[in-house]
Amino acid sequence: MNWVETRLKHLCVDSGQYGLNVSAEMYSDSGTRLIRTSDITAGGALKDPATGVHVRTIVETRHQLHPGDLLLSRSGTLGRAFLVPDQADGHTFAGFLIRFRPKKGVDPRFLAYAAQSASFQGIVHSEAVTSTIQNFNADRYANIAMRAPALEEQRRIADFLDDETARIDRLRELHEHQRMLIKEAAFRRVFDAVRGTHVEGARKNSGLDWLGTVPADWRVGAVSHYFEVELGKMLNQERVQGDHLRPYLRVANVQWDRIDVDNLAMMDFPPEEQIRYRLQAGDLLVNEGGSWPGRAAVWSGEISDIYYQKALHRIRSRGEELPRWLYYCLVAAERLRVFQVQGNTSTMTHLTREQLRPQRFPFPELSTQRELVAQLDNGADREARFQRLLDRQLGLLAERRQALITAAVTGQFDVSTASGRNVTDGVPT
Repeated sequence: MNWVETRLKHLCVDSGQYGLNVSAEMYSDSGTRLIRTSDITAGGALKDPATGVHVRTIVETRHQLHPGDLLLSRSGTLGRAFLVPDQADGHTFAGFLIRFRPKKGVDPRFLAYAAQSASFQGIVHSEAVTSTIQNFNADRYANIAMRAPALEEQRRIADFLDDETARIDRLRELHEHQRMLIKEAAFRRVFDAVRGTHVEGARKNSGLDWLGTVPADWRVGAVSHYFEVELGKMLNQERVQGDHLRPYLRVANVQWDRIDVDNLAMMDFPPEEQIRYRLQAGDLLVNEGGSWPGRAAVWSGEISDIYYQKALHRIRSRGEELPRWLYYCLVAAERLRVFQVQGNTSTMTHLTREQLRPQRFPFPELSTQRELVAQLDNGADREARFQRLLDRQLGLLAERRQALITAAVTGQFDVSTASGRNVTDGVPT
């Protein structure tokens, strides 16, 4: 095969065109669709048009997209590549994307696959380490070294990769579907447990319309009746220094059923405040604000001297009620969007104490709470193992996909003789 050493710009009609610099205030529901970095999936596909935005401005010719154009991201999702399909003809693109238009004699699909290769991506990310993302500009992309064969060979490589990556992508879709099924089964298990569907004699409870039925002997009461609900300490710049600096938890630390303690911030907690804001093992922490209000996890106590910020609710049992049981009640309520519906809003930016404290949940006898929590915890452990396995498999598929692309676009094997079905580490043998 006759391959030539070249650069991206020599395979394109120019050295790259930046997209439109438009603010969100200029977005509209109709007009010309504006493709942003957030509209492009990790696999290089365009997201659902329903999630897109448009601009009403007159789009200059240089900012109009044609099928076969290659868009490369220069911010956030640095290096992400998108080959413009026929249905995106006439769309425009945002400023953090750079458009490269292949020359005649260059197969756009080959160019897009080359941009996804490990060699191309390695150059992008290694150079980005030594500069700011904003400075990874069109000129840097344009001068990335590449190898390219004759047009016919480019087409053969692109045809081969179209088939092989489609097979890998179908496998990835199946794995993603499995992940969804696991999540659905997990929620159904929580929902059934909180409703007490395993108990004979369930009754309709008008105070819990969102839940439906609960067993006749289960108590139904407000969170504040069984638990203390308190917000943490307000953060300001003056409090990040002082004589009593202590680690504290923020919204970012509290994930669903997991508290991340790898990146803890510090704040001044004088002795007179430490009793009020110190966490205890078994405290349930619930996000009051942030990107996911209502997200919750139980603090296990791995750090004895730790506190919490005002953007978190700390829920502590007044008696014997299990915070872990309340956690599962919150999981069911959040999934069913109980707080959003009650607040009459589709986007809940805060879960206030006024919303949380009077919220009514079912509370069986303590022995039943323990039994159901143990069952749910065991199920959650199994699901987590399955999810980790699927994550590893998805990671391997992504690695194999890129390895196959890299080997093909750099001429490491002859695609005209490769079946692509005998694969070792993603590369035909």
